[in-house]
Amino acid sequence: MRKDFLWGGAMAANQCEGAYLEDGKGLSPMDILPSVQYGRKEAMYHPEIALEKDYGYYPSHQSIDFYHRYKEDLALLAEMGFQAFRTSISWARIFPNGDDPSPNEAGLAFYDHLFDECRKYGMEPVVTICHFDTPLALTRKYGGWSDRRLIEFYLNYCEVLFKRYGDKVKYWITFNEINMITHIPFFGGGMVIKDQENPDQIVHQAAHHQLVASALATKLAKSINPEIQMGCMLAAGSFYPYSCNPKDVWAAVEKNQEVYLFIDVQARGKYPSYAKKMWTEKNIELQMEAEDEEILRQNTVDYLAFSYYSTRLAGVSPEISGRVADGNAITTLRNPHLGITPWGRQIDPLGLRTTMNELYDRYQIPLFVVENGLGAEDVLEEDGSIADDYRIEYMEQHIEAMKEAINDGVDCLGYLSWGCIDLVSAGTGEMEKRYGFIYVDKDNEGNGTLERKKKKSFHWYKDFIKRNIE
Repeated sequence: MRKDFLWGGAMAANQCEGAYLEDGKGLSPMDILPSVQYGRKEAMYHPEIALEKDYGYYPSHQSIDFYHRYKEDLALLAEMGFQAFRTSISWARIFPNGDDPSPNEAGLAFYDHLFDECRKYGMEPVVTICHFDTPLALTRKYGGWSDRRLIEFYLNYCEVLFKRYGDKVKYWITFNEINMITHIPFFGGGMVIKDQENPDQIVHQAAHHQLVASALATKLAKSINPEIQMGCMLAAGSFYPYSCNPKDVWAAVEKNQEVYLFIDVQARGKYPSYAKKMWTEKNIELQMEAEDEEILRQNTVDYLAFSYYSTRLAGVSPEISGRVADGNAITTLRNPHLGITPWGRQIDPLGLRTTMNELYDRYQIPLFVVENGLGAEDVLEEDGSIADDYRIEYMEQHIEAMKEAINDGVDCLGYLSWGCIDLVSAGTGEMEKRYGFIYVDKDNEGNGTLERKKKKSFHWYKDFIKRNIE
């Protein structure tokens, strides 16, 4: 394991900050989505409904009020011994409409204070530039990332960030889980896709625009501060074949290719050999400018960040038809050898080792675990304690698997647990799907004091980090 290995945790602006229109911020996609009991799934996959409907309660509007409580929260993370803290910058807090001629100073000042507070405690900020957070105005005006003009707006945003925070932030991630654009286009690309359109054409064209933007952002960052480390990010988790039936094996190969496609471009500098076949089968005619291939080739990323919650399962054998698990946006077959959470995520610690070996073998650049954790319904006891032993067990098993991958020869920059403080779930809008070491007093209806309480896992992770850095 590296001597400079980073232990810490991760959050996202649109799931924790709240203050949704404060200090000049514009609307973000999360700001128009209700919680699951009021139709969040429908709104995510049919955002044209959410754009017109008033749901009454919107979880992101206040969230956990990190915008006003960040000093208190970072002090708690520092108490655990965090060496790194991943967060994102809200694009609409800097450019409320996405294409504004000048940035919003109040938004910039907030992140100045946030990063300064991280540095005060010796925490390395790991910053995602766009975490499912394309300004809603760009959706309304341009149709989101399906319009190539968003490259220019994104680079203008990046230039402001790199010049303002380039000496405070070393590690940057261009897009959160870039492959998720194929599963939730509204999250991944700020897009509303109409029924009569070819969704594959729109999504892959938008993804190409993001890939060019990511490469140009990498070039820009290096020109401003060569010490900046630029990363891409994958929603990872290898697809296993359901059986040794060759057809099941091939089904898993194809599913993994779909996952790797965009990271192949960002880490290797070109579309993979199988891309043309995939485009033909999906009736995709990708529009590229003459210079795009050279831009992609010359500006690959420094590291591969990824989230890991579970492996997936693929196959065509007739006996498994219909046996699916939700998998949180990525549909997968139900693996009979794995336990499963109430939200449909199958638990596979060894799969993290498998996934890390496959990614490192493929790309040969440092990996960075920037999301991993267990969403669960925690019980607040009468004495104020929260005994989340199940979370401790989950994390112990996954960290051990990560360490085994490192022993296998995988180069890994660090481990950042997801939702280190309870936050609003991106997929369901719930507060009661909790990931944190720190409990936030708020329920799914928005009721609560927002008081923070340390869970049993808080003390476990504090001791764990101390043991592992001594």
